[in-house]
Amino acid sequence: MEAPAAPHNAGDIELTVTSPDQMRELGRRLAKLLRAGDLVMLSGELGAGKTTLTRGLGEGLGVRGAVTSPTFVIARVHPSLGDGPPLVHVDAYRLSGGLDEMEDLDLDVSLPESVIVVEWGEGKVEELTEERLQVVIHRAVGDTTDEVRHMTVTGLGERWATVDLSVLAA
Repeated sequence: MEAPAAPHNAGDIELTVTSPDQMRELGRRLAKLLRAGDLVMLSGELGAGKTTLTRGLGEGLGVRGAVTSPTFVIARVHPSLGDGPPLVHVDAYRLSGGLDEMEDLDLDVSLPESVIVVEWGEGKVEELTEERLQVVIHRAVGDTTDEVRHMTVTGLGERWATVDLSVLAA
C-alpha cells in the first residue's frame, strides 16, 4: 500500500491588514473564491481577527444571521439568502478531543454542500479533507492597540492549485 501523496501546496500569499474594516473586506473578497465543499482553517491569537474575517466571509457569501463567535455553541450554521452555499462557522477552541470530538459535529456530512470555517482547528480538522485553505493571522502581542495584522493564506490540495490567491491583495 502506497503512502498517500502529500497535499499539494498551491503557494502562500502574505497580506497586511491595518483595521477591522480591512479584515472584513478581505473576508468579502475571499468569499468570492469559495464554493460548497471548501474548508477554511483560521489560526491566530485571541483577538487576532478570525471572527471579523468570518463576518466578512458571511457578508460576501450572502448568508443569513449575524456572524459572531460561536465559542459557546461550538458551531453555528448560517443559511444562504440566495442560491449560494450555507456557511458553517466552527470554534474548536474548547474542543480538546481532536477529530473524535469534531466528528460529533458531523462536519464531514456538512462539508460537501457548505463552506466550513473553523477557528482553532489545527490538529483537529485536517483529516476532513486534504484540500483546504489555511489562514494564519499574526498580530502584535502584549499591551497594544495596534490594529496591524500580518496574514499568510495557503491553499492546499488540487482544489486550490489553480486558484489565484493574489486577488486577495487587491
